[in-house]
Amino acid sequence: MKEVFDQLSHHTSKVTTKRYSTSFSLGIRFLEKELRQPIYDVYGFVRCADEIVDSFHGFDKEKLMADFRIQTFEAIEKGISLNPILNAFQHTVNKYKIPLDLIDTFLKSMEMDLDFEKYSKKDFETYILGSAEVVGLMCLKIFVFGDEKEYERLKPNAMKLGSAFQKINFLRDLKDDYHILGRTYFPGINMADFTNEVKQEIEADIERDFHEGYLGILELPKNSRFGVYMAYVYYYKLFLKIKACPADRILKERVRIPNRRKYRLFLSSYVRHSFNLV
Repeated sequence: MKEVFDQLSHHTSKVTTKRYSTSFSLGIRFLEKELRQPIYDVYGFVRCADEIVDSFHGFDKEKLMADFRIQTFEAIEKGISLNPILNAFQHTVNKYKIPLDLIDTFLKSMEMDLDFEKYSKKDFETYILGSAEVVGLMCLKIFVFGDEKEYERLKPNAMKLGSAFQKINFLRDLKDDYHILGRTYFPGINMADFTNEVKQEIEADIERDFHEGYLGILELPKNSRFGVYMAYVYYYKLFLKIKACPADRILKERVRIPNRRKYRLFLSSYVRHSFNLV
């Protein structure tokens, strides 16, 4: 029965999310139950594409990415795929009417990682749009259950929040991106001269995105607000930890928040939410 395969597909996306991101998985747990699986489905899809360009060294990444793109849109059109991750993703895309142009824009940003090593300002903005902002919009479609009016109202804030998260990822992963993958995402920056002043300019930009993103969280439906707020709390704490580190340390190590600290953050956030302090 196809229902069994569909269940397996959704489970695969859930397991993929939990395996790759403890923080994101914890945030999803605080969404209303009906919203959790479709967000797992989106993350599973995003994770697979990201792994192709970041991890599958020694393989023909361009061919893998091209095949993944074809299979993605075929799955959405046909309503089925033998790839469990894509089968789960197409189900969510079709159910919540996620626009195909968001998916295309995301895949284009992943394809940029196949060739780009140093990004111009325009390249950087294009990459942020595809790798982060449209992913936030896919999730927003789910949070508003496809309501187009609400989607358009909350769209700018969702994009800003996704942008803030991605820029923090860039700072956190600066060492590996630069030394291992040979990428420089932030435009106009010479990594050989990555100073505290340069780092502070990037952080000021992230602060602005965070502010706009937070205002959007306050406007989200109640069934999704707390889960998104949890992601915000985690990323903001990570951001503060990165801000406290000198520039030379960021280039030498990946800043992390230990799991026990994450759990304490989530507990304190839950208390704030329970007393309507969010």
